[in-house]
Amino acid sequence: MAGEAPKDKFKAVWLILFMLGLGTLLPWNFFMTATMYFNHRLADLTPANVTVEESRNALQAKFNNAMTLCAMIPLLIFTCLTSILHQRIPQKIRILGSLVAILVVFCVTALFVKLAVNPVAFFVITMIKIIIINAFGAILQGSLFGMAGVLPDGYTTPVMSGQGLAGTFAALAMILAIASGSDLMDCAFGYFITACIVITLATVSYIILPNLEFYRYYMEKNQKDPALEEEKKIQLIKNGDSSGGMSTGGEVRKNLSLLSIFKKIWVMALSVCFSFTVTICTFPAIAVDITSTIADGGLWEKYFIPVSCFLLFNLFDWSGRSLTAVCSWPGKDSKLLPALLLTRLIFIPLFMLCNVQPRYRMPVIFSHDAWFIIFIILFAFSSGYLSSLCMCFYSKLVDTHEVETAGAIMTFFMSLGLALGASFSFFFRWLI
Repeated sequence: MAGEAPKDKFKAVWLILFMLGLGTLLPWNFFMTATMYFNHRLADLTPANVTVEESRNALQAKFNNAMTLCAMIPLLIFTCLTSILHQRIPQKIRILGSLVAILVVFCVTALFVKLAVNPVAFFVITMIKIIIINAFGAILQGSLFGMAGVLPDGYTTPVMSGQGLAGTFAALAMILAIASGSDLMDCAFGYFITACIVITLATVSYIILPNLEFYRYYMEKNQKDPALEEEKKIQLIKNGDSSGGMSTGGEVRKNLSLLSIFKKIWVMALSVCFSFTVTICTFPAIAVDITSTIADGGLWEKYFIPVSCFLLFNLFDWSGRSLTAVCSWPGKDSKLLPALLLTRLIFIPLFMLCNVQPRYRMPVIFSHDAWFIIFIILFAFSSGYLSSLCMCFYSKLVDTHEVETAGAIMTFFMSLGLALGASFSFFFRWLI
């Protein structure tokens, strides 16, 4: 049949979306997990005096919070811009341009491993690079969710799953680098080159995507629907506005359309915003400062944060995201979904009462490493599963021609949650 939708042969489109999802969050995760390298570079000062030492320690102490804030604020701003301008800039330019820009930043980061740079200058340059990759990451992410929403049900899942794997991939790369026993600088160089290779593969994947019949079919179908809608709008304006004010009427209808779409998905939008706010409040700003109480030196202490914090969080976050491919409980209309997200607030005090060091105000209640491991597993799985459900449900609440705009709105609220979490993390870390 001529009108029959083609099949996704060999799950090629699904796999490419997974790869693009991986490329979306991989840059941020590689920066976030390379804490040993960044701390080493910030501590690398020649002839020290008291003032310089104090300055150096301040840079190291502020790095995690500053990194999170420099990541989330541009992510929010550029996600907002993407949601407004996505119809004016072609998808190909948005996605391909973002991937190339991120690749360039990582190539520069790899080169910087071999260059001697003053710690203060290194700190500033690193923050600038984090701002750039998250600005382009926001454009990439917003465009990707909008594109996935146009495809049949289930094609948002590979994007979310790929994003979840990004953290796991980065954590495993860091652990392997430590296990290799190589010099820290050599490990860091190989680490960032690995990121360059993965982003290059994501870029090649996107270039292949338009050649696939399954993808072309749904993109062409989506382009036809808005055209019909515009014809209807023009006809309505002609019938209802004899003064010829078509431009003004069109603008009003665009604003009403955005508001009407938000009214359909506001529960999912606020839910995903809240989910990421709670997650970023504690990870990585608080979780990365939790220290082991079991070992005094040795391998466990060396691998405690790479394994217990980064690997476990990303592994179970990925598991939660991937589970939505086969399970979607509770349903899109259930009040239980927002209620479950609300219960995640308990994780903030639980992590604060673990062995976070240094600490000045709060006591340590959950000192044993096992408590932290249990908390991080439940925290990560609930974050991945519940936020992924929100991102999967929104496309079922709007009409076909509204999906891409709804995807941009959802991505904006997800980024708003990340920015709010980054801002609150300073306060919660100060309380400890």
